[in-house]
Amino acid sequence: MIFESHAHYDDEAFDADREELLGMMRDHGVEYIVNASASVRGLYATVKLMEQYPFIYGAVGLHPDEVGDMTDELMEEIRMLCRHGKTAAVGEIGLDYYWDKEKHELQKKWFEAQMELAREEKLPLIVHSREASADTLDMVKALRGGEIGGVIHCFSYSKETAREYLDMGLYLGIGGVITFKNAKKLKEVVEYAPLSSLLLETDCPYLAPVPYRGKRNHSLYLTYVAQAIARLKGISYEEVVSVTSENAKQLFTRVK
Repeated sequence: MIFESHAHYDDEAFDADREELLGMMRDHGVEYIVNASASVRGLYATVKLMEQYPFIYGAVGLHPDEVGDMTDELMEEIRMLCRHGKTAAVGEIGLDYYWDKEKHELQKKWFEAQMELAREEKLPLIVHSREASADTLDMVKALRGGEIGGVIHCFSYSKETAREYLDMGLYLGIGGVITFKNAKKLKEVVEYAPLSSLLLETDCPYLAPVPYRGKRNHSLYLTYVAQAIARLKGISYEEVVSVTSENAKQLFTRVK
């Protein structure tokens, strides 16, 4: 059974058929889903999903593009949400210099604060990093992110950067990009990294794999991701699904 380690089913892209789609998951081989918050609205929508569906767990935190909404009071609300029995991680948090929606220093301030919150609440991290490789790595190292535990979501950097995270004991999240023809760098990372350090994820509704690239993504398409990993590593699809599922259960210890 597949473990989907990063989805956004609270997104409006699923408003028309969310219940129908989620109702299909278990019958089509998806055992668990971690729904990652991004915005303030997403925090509470994620809680609603994990209370409605037994197989959905949540990650709570603010995406770097949303930290302009962060306050000390909201941080305390997030702390309380961390104590929900089905909160599996703090995330998605990190740095995003691609959209540059928020000032870098503000992103760093709240990335650090949310990492420390995860440490205090004994939850792993789901880290977002886009066009911010050096700063993300420096902060994760400085704050001993390996001791907290977590995953670098939608990993998109070099094999050398991957090695730094793997040496800290962190996982790499692999999604639909691995099926793209131009994803040479990511394919090198997947060939290099041990299967025991990889998680399957969609980031849905974004980043659908080939042959659905450009369309709405969802967890049923993780079969294409697992098949691509299996081809790259010369192993069976079943082994990829089994090992990545076990990896996710090791990381997200509240998932039962």
